[in-house]
Amino acid sequence: MNLKTLSSKAIAAAIAAGALVLAGCASLGPSTPEQAVKERAEAYWKARIAGQADKSYALTPPSYRKAFTQEQFARQFGSGASVTASEVTGVTCEADRCVAKVKLTAKPVIIGVKLDSIDTYLDETWVLEEGNWWRFQDL
Repeated sequence: MNLKTLSSKAIAAAIAAGALVLAGCASLGPSTPEQAVKERAEAYWKARIAGQADKSYALTPPSYRKAFTQEQFARQFGSGASVTASEVTGVTCEADRCVAKVKLTAKPVIIGVKLDSIDTYLDETWVLEEGNWWRFQDL
């Protein structure tokens, strides 16, 4: 084996090792509270839009789930508008509290009136409890 072939193989091995390290880092999950809250807020709204109350309820704080059942949680959301899309546009965090800015696209439901979709924006509070981020729900 000549030096050029050995050098090419060493470079290829180094590139492969680097790719594995980067892939390993990516699979460790979010590295900042902002990233964690963004992912969880997106999961919350994806579940809400899909009508999966169990999945959105699971993202409420353990203290809330001790006080309210999944059925009580699901009943609190009326049918006045159908949310069709969501986008987390930003997250800002303090030590144990984050605010996720969320854009919702909804189709208002008014009998006899055909309305276009509308966009609305809200600030959601996420709290750190038991080592994880949860969507704050009033008790």
